[in-house]
Amino acid sequence: MDVLIHLLVALHIIGIASLLGGFLTQLKAMGQGTARFVPAMLHGAFTMLVTGVALVGLNQADDQPVNNVKIGVKLALLIVILGLVYVKRDDETVDRRLFGLVGLFTMVNIFIAVLWT
Repeated sequence: MDVLIHLLVALHIIGIASLLGGFLTQLKAMGQGTARFVPAMLHGAFTMLVTGVALVGLNQADDQPVNNVKIGVKLALLIVILGLVYVKRDDETVDRRLFGLVGLFTMVNIFIAVLWT
């Protein structure tokens, strides 16, 4: 079970790297007002959702403690991120405030994961 949990954690980290990396590659375009949500952002957010739900289930099945409030906050942020990226994925440009909000929520999600104990 531990190997599977560690594998899912690694995939979860790859998902957040894809989401944040996609955001960071568009920063220059964001400054010019031509930023768009790249496919890596959508795939990363979806990977985070699937692996995160699987991790919570496996940890509960393994009788590990799960902070449901923390998971709920992270899930709510991720659903907002995923919704925005999914709805606006085909737009040629995205408003810089909306694009910045996705980046902010992504970073907040990372800080919650690392700092909330």
